[in-house]
Parts: sequence; C-alpha cells; structure tokens
Amino acid sequence: MTTALEVAVETLCEARHVCHEYVMPSGSTLRVLEDINVAIKASEVVALLGPSGSGKSTILRILAGLIKPTEGEVLYRGKRVEGLTPGVGIVFQSFALYPWMTVTENVEVVLRAAGLPESDLHSRAERSIRTVGLAGFEEAYPRELSGGMKQRLGIARALSVNPEILFMDEPFSHVDALTAESLRAEVLDLWAPQDSNPSSILMVSHDIKEVVYMADRIIVLSSHPGRVRTIVQNPLPRPRDQRSPQFDKLVDYLHEIITGAELPDVPLEIRRRESATIQALPPSTTSEIVGLLEYLEAHGGQDEIFEISANVHQEFGRVITVTKAAEIMGFVDTPKQDVVLMPTGWQFVRAGAEERKQIWRTQLLNIKLFRDLYARLQQHPEEPIPADEVKEMIIIALPHENYETMFDTMVRWARFGNLFAYDEDTEKITLE
Repeated sequence: MTTALEVAVETLCEARHVCHEYVMPSGSTLRVLEDINVAIKASEVVALLGPSGSGKSTILRILAGLIKPTEGEVLYRGKRVEGLTPGVGIVFQSFALYPWMTVTENVEVVLRAAGLPESDLHSRAERSIRTVGLAGFEEAYPRELSGGMKQRLGIARALSVNPEILFMDEPFSHVDALTAESLRAEVLDLWAPQDSNPSSILMVSHDIKEVVYMADRIIVLSSHPGRVRTIVQNPLPRPRDQRSPQFDKLVDYLHEIITGAELPDVPLEIRRRESATIQALPPSTTSEIVGLLEYLEAHGGQDEIFEISANVHQEFGRVITVTKAAEIMGFVDTPKQDVVLMPTGWQFVRAGAEERKQIWRTQLLNIKLFRDLYARLQQHPEEPIPADEVKEMIIIALPHENYETMFDTMVRWARFGNLFAYDEDTEKITLE
C-alpha cells in the first residue's frame, strides 16, 4: 500500500488552484487561467496540450516561478515556492541565446548565474555540450548554427544545471520536421535513464502527434480562460511506433476532445438565439478567413480540420480560431471534425472582389455587435461612436475576453465589408 509520505515524495512539482489575471492598460483585468491543478511526478513526461488562448505557456512559467499567480500556489517537493522553482531547467521556443557569446559561453553564463564555482564552469559546460551532440562547435556563435543546432544549445544550457525537471515550451516548433523528429528522440534518450536527471519532463505543445509520441500523461486545456478539460493517460509502450493503429487511435481521440470543446456541434436554433447576444469574435484576420474559404473550395468544399492544419502548415489552434471566425460569419459549418462550406461560403468564393465585400457586409449584419453599431450610426450619422464606449460594451457583455483584441478584430472585419470606418486619430467610429 502506498503511504501519504511516498505520494508526497513522488510528486516533484505541482500547481494548486492556480488562477491568473493580466491587468489591461485600462486598468481592467483579463482572466487567463481558472483553477489549474497540475502535478508532475518523478520519472514521467507530462504534456500541456490545447488551442491558442488556453494558457499553456503561462502555466509552465508559473510552475517555473517566472510568473507569480494571482491566486493559488506552486509547490516543489511539498514546499511552497517563493521565487524561482528549484530543480528546474527550461528550454524556450525562441532559443533565447546570446548572439554575442560562443556556444561555450552561452552555457557558462547559465552556470555562473546558478552560482557554480568558476573553476567548474568549463568542464560542466563542455560535458553538457558533448551530451547534446555539439562537440566541435564550442567556439561557434549562434549565427553560425542551424535551427536544430541552436535548439540543441538551448537544451545544453537547460541540462547544464542538472535539473530534476526539464521544462520545454514548444521546443521543436522553430525547426524543420526531420530535425524536430530527431530532437524528440534525443530528448527521450536523455530522460530515459532512471538513475540520472532529468527525472521528469513538462512540455508545452500544440502538436498532437508530438505529445502522443513523447508524453505519459497529456493534460488537455480549454481556452478563455484556460482550464484543465481532461487528463489522458498514454498507455502506449516505448519506443512508440507512430505508424501503429494504437498510436493513430489515441491521436484521433485527442482530436475529438479538442474539436468537441472548441467547435461543438450547435443546433441551428441555438445559434440563432446566440446571434441575439453579443458574441466573442475570434481574433482572425479577414485574409485568414478568405484563405480558409478558398482552401475549402479547392478541396471540394470540405476537409477535416487537422488535415487543413497539416496542409497549410499552421498550428491547429490557429486553424480552429480561423474556423470559428468563418462559422460566426455563416460561411462554414463544423460537423464533428470536418469544416464544410455553407451555401453563403460557396457564393462568397465564387464572387468577384466587389460582390465579396457586399456578401461580407450582409453577413456582418447577422452579428449583434455589428448590427447594433450600424443601426445607431444610421439613426444618428452626425454622432460618431467613441471607441471607449464600444470597448465598454464588450467588457460588460464578455468580461473574460480581451476587449482590445476583440475591438481590433471588429474594426478589421467592418472595414473589409465597408460597413463603418474607424479613425485612429479621433478614436471614433463613423459610417463608411
């Protein structure tokens, strides 16, 4: 029987009831995380998976002690963390290298900051560089390295402090597919020995196949604000065969969880009722929406959303955002995991430039925020609407949304359809 003490020792790092808010320039707050409970145990790989806006990277930074949560606490081996979390090394998405330092110097600067004696810096850095396969490049500068080599250097820096937990924030998203595949295998090889650090890995990813390949537990997040939607155990034995039916089955299961949460099948009568309230506008540009519609036209009017993501080389969370925007506009429907062109979508993609603007304008007027603003401007064309007034409307109707981002999205969509204009100098909305 497992004792309470053994459980406490087994859990290395955890977040308990963590909530987080950012203060906006106006002084209002934007809640990005809601009641997050995440634990990382010894000898496991944990992945945070979710769409854009789910707070994956914010959770990682809170667990690392880089951000202090608005509510809740972080514990390391059962003790509350104040400041940086001990025993953690971090690999960042953007490499975060010092361009004026050599490979060796980039590793030594981290060891120096960690308080290692000067006499030990060089040998420790050399060992770490050799571990990640960069021997022979000690005197090279970052500009002389490929993307994969830069990320190896980032991993070397994180490993040089001998961390008990390795945190990785989308570490393979800035390298090509073959390099990413090689780096994933190398990271797992470094983690695999039971008698050495890192004991565990926490990774942030938007790539479902990546987390199925690497993780033992997959924490699926929902967005706005970020919440833990579900935790999926990965039973696949290592080394994992990405061509096996079991691998594909788990990938499909995670696809269903995410699309079911982000693009639910909503009956038409419910959508009509929702159109009578102010809806959140997904932060998508008009060109992204048009691009999606044209992609669907080229693929017979229908495709599976994760196939779209792979074919256009876009992170699936971004594709979901654009798809939600096109759905709000009435151009597409999203049954299950498919994206299907609606009749209005077909009409739009087959129209010329001016007719497209007219169709877009008509669809905007089906959305309450645009409809209300346009009706008011028509009734009182001599009275422009101040931007702050519109932002206040958004805050009252949608307190958890980023009102600045939604206002900018609203302006872009309105301009494309020549519905109304916005003057940045006066910060007022007028009829086009």
